[in-house]
Amino acid sequence: MKGALLTLLALVLLSFESVLVRSIGFEVTRIDVTLALVVFIAVRGATIEGSLTAFAIGYLLDVFTGRPSGLFPALAVLVFLLARGAAQILDGKSRLGFVLFSAGASAGHSLLAFLLTWLTSKSAEGRVLSLAGMPGQVLLTAAVAWLLFPLLVRIEPGERSESGGRLA
Repeated sequence: MKGALLTLLALVLLSFESVLVRSIGFEVTRIDVTLALVVFIAVRGATIEGSLTAFAIGYLLDVFTGRPSGLFPALAVLVFLLARGAAQILDGKSRLGFVLFSAGASAGHSLLAFLLTWLTSKSAEGRVLSLAGMPGQVLLTAAVAWLLFPLLVRIEPGERSESGGRLA
């Protein structure tokens, strides 16, 4: 159920993001709201439900961006698995931890998307722009993660601990 709600929330947020990015005039960067959702499900969700949700969210991002088909679902699942592994050691359940996880995931996601697009694309169009916008994208993603955290915690029916990681 949580996965379906997060996928629906991703659809709404991607719609809002696409309108906002065009109306503000961001040509170089974007707000990576989907990665905040993937990181949230990685830190607080079950493995099977989380990986399926990450795939669905990545597919929605694929549809909205028009990039090569299959790139973002694969990257979303990879980010989910990496964030899930990192959450075993680091605190990702607090607001600050979630924001830092989301910012790191956004940076890694952007670099991997750039690398995979560079490896598979014949044209060099847009490569430099995607790297130039990465710092702005990371900061915008961190800001959105900060704002989304209270809403996402309400979606989660389980524990709502604000302190300590899994090993603390």
